[in-house]
Amino acid sequence: MEIFDYGFMRTAFVAGLVTGAVCPAVGLFVTLRRLSMIADALSHVCLSGVVAGLIMGTHPVVAASIFSLSGAFLIEALRVKYKTYSEMAIAIILSAGVAGGAILLSLGGGLNANFMSYLFGSIVTVGKSDLYIILSAGLLVLVLVRLFQRELFLVSFDEEMARVEGLPVMAISVGFTAVTALTIAISIRIVGLLLVSSLMILPVAAALRIATSFRGALVLSVILGEAAVVAGLFASFYLNLIPGGAVIMASVVLLIASIAYGSLRSPGR
Repeated sequence: MEIFDYGFMRTAFVAGLVTGAVCPAVGLFVTLRRLSMIADALSHVCLSGVVAGLIMGTHPVVAASIFSLSGAFLIEALRVKYKTYSEMAIAIILSAGVAGGAILLSLGGGLNANFMSYLFGSIVTVGKSDLYIILSAGLLVLVLVRLFQRELFLVSFDEEMARVEGLPVMAISVGFTAVTALTIAISIRIVGLLLVSSLMILPVAAALRIATSFRGALVLSVILGEAAVVAGLFASFYLNLIPGGAVIMASVVLLIASIAYGSLRSPGR
């Protein structure tokens, strides 16, 4: 196919397939823990990281990873301080991330052209260095999710039961938030800062309408995430669309189809 005659498209597809697997795999646990907004908060923290990286001349994805991980730890620290209003921690970090990004962007001057590719993703600018970072970090995230799948499952559904079983709930929560932060940071080259949280949630929402078990939901979420990335990248190349928007719109179509299928299969569901 013509699309694979171009080296940048082959690179983008490899990076996209990794992103399409990692985001829904992590997103399922984020959804089960009812922390969907944490992805939005950390993506806005990445905003500051990307701009800081562009200003300092360091790799923006690496800078975004550092900022996002810092934001993740701050969220967990604030959730301890505001136990009764733990969701406030997410709003605080989201606000700080947006404000920091706006200030750094105003100081950066002529960064607008480069910065736009990080807002909505850009298949043309996914280079070898991006690919190596995405592959290494993505593999690490998938390995961690696989190794701690049972622990994450228990903490997501019933923290008290997890404590009774002797699991270090706080350590698992902090570690998972850090993994979420890393997932967001490595995904911004494909879907962009403003849309990365959608790739974590929409395939999961679609899978939960169809799957009948946790394992089924996990596998189906990844399959739907991969399908959305592939369809979005094809649409981006042939229709000259912004890749992030095309990928997320494909996810929306899959979600609508899953809702329709679930309603037909179980009318009362």
